[in-house]
Amino acid sequence: MGRFGWRTGAVVVVVALSVLVGMVMLAEGSDEKPAPPGPSKPTMAQLDFAVWGSKEEIAAYKSVVDDYNAASLDTNVTMSSWPSAAAMLADVRAGKAKPDLYLLPRSELAATIADKANLPLLDLVNEREIPIGDDFAREAVQAFSVDDDLQCMPYTVSPMVIYYNTDLVDFDAMEAEDLPVPKPDHSGWNLAEFRAAAEFASRPRQNTRGVYIEPTLRGLAPFIYSGGGQVFNEESDPTSLTLGEDSSTDALRQTLELLRDPRLTLSAKQLGQRTPLQWFERGKLAMIAGFRGLTPELRQAGVNFDVMPMPSLGSNQTVGDLNGICLSPGRPSRTEAAANFLSYLVADEPVGKLAETGYLQPAKLTVALTDEFLQPDLQPAHAGVFTQSVRNMIMPPLMTQGAQLQALVKTDLENLLTTPYFEDLQASLRAIDEKSRSLLDPDYEPSESPSESASGEPSGAASGASDASDGATDDRSRD
Repeated sequence: MGRFGWRTGAVVVVVALSVLVGMVMLAEGSDEKPAPPGPSKPTMAQLDFAVWGSKEEIAAYKSVVDDYNAASLDTNVTMSSWPSAAAMLADVRAGKAKPDLYLLPRSELAATIADKANLPLLDLVNEREIPIGDDFAREAVQAFSVDDDLQCMPYTVSPMVIYYNTDLVDFDAMEAEDLPVPKPDHSGWNLAEFRAAAEFASRPRQNTRGVYIEPTLRGLAPFIYSGGGQVFNEESDPTSLTLGEDSSTDALRQTLELLRDPRLTLSAKQLGQRTPLQWFERGKLAMIAGFRGLTPELRQAGVNFDVMPMPSLGSNQTVGDLNGICLSPGRPSRTEAAANFLSYLVADEPVGKLAETGYLQPAKLTVALTDEFLQPDLQPAHAGVFTQSVRNMIMPPLMTQGAQLQALVKTDLENLLTTPYFEDLQASLRAIDEKSRSLLDPDYEPSESPSESASGEPSGAASGASDASDGATDDRSRD
């Protein structure tokens, strides 16, 4: 028992010493601070940017997005793309795509606002000190401003201009023949000079025609505005077209005398064979109206071309093709990140990268006036016409029925350019105005159904119908 007690005591002593040593070591390390936790990884905001366009445009947008992601510490942007605005908007409005930012044609702005599908931007833009009043085309800013707020950020703006084949329209040769020609700086031309160019280029032996203008409201609007007329009766919330008003009718009469001349424009047979753009690219049509997006295609087609402003009937006026970038509402946690990305998108370097594709005309003047857009070594030689014409753009009213209106009057406008003879042009135009009211002013009720005159024109036409004839003959040739 004594021996067992001695062994037990020895074990107890050893254990006690071990505990004591451990306690001493613990006490010595108690003054050391615990190691701080490692840095937490910042939460990345995830955004989606919806765009459309050609392969070259999509590639440029993708490059801009990649540059932003490489530099951003808190945001990652993915990009979704479609071949057309219509395809993109169909998916967005159906809920198949839910972008945080998206490219929007100005023609769709009214429907977008009505659907409450955009977030007004003025406060966000001011917070980021984006100089919209100085660096951006005023016309483009106004086009996207509604209810004293900027609804979407203007991004691209392209006025309608005249593209002309420089092999068919040779101003030097015309001047040598004492024909009226525009100034060498391409700053503008009148209807007489425009007609002279069309006549000079129309060569029966070579089967070439001088000019083609689309028989649409947009195609005819520059001529109407330039002649002092109006297309709609109100700048906002129009209830009718005003093609039959005296000033609009006078402008159209002058225009149709040229555009309906069978010697100068494409025939029905030719239009059935190819589009006007295809005839232009084949060197058989001298002049067409278009926007900046045509430029790369014409370069690839190999046609020699340049540009002029739309012809003047008294003042320089045109219409425009505009796109903006909108922010989607209802996502407060991502709004700041989306606005920051928008601020980057409108910086000179990203805008310049997109302008270099040749398709896009920037709404930002600091880029539109540089070689990135003007591309002086490429056609057209007078690309400054695009930037100069911006100030002459007239914006149509914002309306949700634009596509329906065009479909409603499509046949009537085509008849204006193809019917051999109108006994009373103004009466025909007033009939188009009346038809438009059925869509634009659904509460309107005509007092009486118009009786038909012996000539088949609506009654109520101005007296002197024969004097109102547009001068067309009924022997319009058909190839």
